[in-house]
Amino acid sequence: MFRRLVMSHWRRHGRHDLPWRRTTDPYRILVSEVMLQQTQVPRVVDKYREFLRAFPTFRALARSGPARVLKVWQGLGYNRRALQLYRCAGAVVGGSGGTLPREYDALCGLPGIGPYTAGAVLAFAFDIPQPIIETNIRRVYLHHFFPRSRNVHDARLMPLIERHVSQVHSPRIWYGALMDYGTHLASEVVNPNRRSRHHTRQTVFEGSDRQVRGSVLRALASRSRLIAANIARAAHVPVERIRGLLPVLEREGFIRRCRHTWCVHNPHWSLSDR
Repeated sequence: MFRRLVMSHWRRHGRHDLPWRRTTDPYRILVSEVMLQQTQVPRVVDKYREFLRAFPTFRALARSGPARVLKVWQGLGYNRRALQLYRCAGAVVGGSGGTLPREYDALCGLPGIGPYTAGAVLAFAFDIPQPIIETNIRRVYLHHFFPRSRNVHDARLMPLIERHVSQVHSPRIWYGALMDYGTHLASEVVNPNRRSRHHTRQTVFEGSDRQVRGSVLRALASRSRLIAANIARAAHVPVERIRGLLPVLEREGFIRRCRHTWCVHNPHWSLSDR
């Protein structure tokens, strides 16, 4: 009955026109999954098309530079995703000739690919019944199977998810149907995800370090090198705050010091490029 309910909603209301649902190309699926992390679908659609026009393949992305990748990524936020995707492309081209592996452990070994993303690539690109969980899937299972439970750990949901995906004809279609049904539930019921042990509230973005970090990377993506004062001017924040964030971004691998200036870090540069 549960599977019939989900598939009935899919047939009547499924978002079949989403561009990443019209392809099984592993690269395009990976790009969509990385973009959809912590970003709503309407914001992703146009940027997804723009990104693929700029970088249509792993090789095209690997041949670009991090500054150009960040520039194309602008508007999505969470810039770490863009640089991890760029590094992932380099690893795929260098390690497997531009072909994404079909093994879960091999996928998890690539930069920026965690358990969910690896499972989503296997399901949506290769139609492999790998159990996965994300916010919409979690919402569906909490609503239908744990209606009165509190502080529910994902470990209690996974056996059900694994059982159901192993029983369907196409994991790719099943997960798309689950996610769309979860989106529908979000507007119909009090959010079941509040009863998950993994539920966290989004922090305020305006004025946050996350916002300033994004402004720093945008400034450096548009200019090859800038001093701290010019970065602060572009980000519209005091230079003292910028000077506190720059070493953090350097330690995390986003930028590097180039004598008296700062620039976006390129992992392919050598020490002689300083």
